[in-house]
Amino acid sequence: MNPPTITFISFGLFDKEFLEKISETVSQEYNCTVVMKDARIDISEYYDPVRRQYNGDKLLREVDSMQIPETSKVIGLFNVDLYIPILTYIFGQAQLGGRTGIASLYRLSNERYGIANDDAILLERCTKEVIHELGHLFGLIHCHTPTCVMRSSTYVEDIDQKEAQLCLKCRAELGMVY
Repeated sequence: MNPPTITFISFGLFDKEFLEKISETVSQEYNCTVVMKDARIDISEYYDPVRRQYNGDKLLREVDSMQIPETSKVIGLFNVDLYIPILTYIFGQAQLGGRTGIASLYRLSNERYGIANDDAILLERCTKEVIHELGHLFGLIHCHTPTCVMRSSTYVEDIDQKEAQLCLKCRAELGMVY
């Protein structure tokens, strides 16, 4: 059986080296092939001027409607403030057991919180968020193990406390033998 193929679609100007580092870590964690693509869509129709944010549910559906041949899972990467109607903001979201997820760098950078820029922390947070959303795509729910990447993250500090990998329990659920 061939390893799954995951496609990252960047919607915005992302540094190629940044995306390659995320791709490398994801490839190792899920034993998969990662393909990177760029795309452009007019996201203005997903903007809510009252909230000054973009509707994650609608963006997720837009990414899901894209035809990406020969890929198992798709992650759309954005750099805008995302929300869903029941939450103030989200870092990303995915269809549980589905094909498509999204993640945004917007709330992952230190500058958003009045702290000095740190590209290494931004990379680490984004990598964890992408691995987390892919976990949902592969059927995993939130985990209660404190360091598991599948633990729910309400705040950026929650992301910082997690590892960039699945715990043994989550690996076992996916049938991953290590």
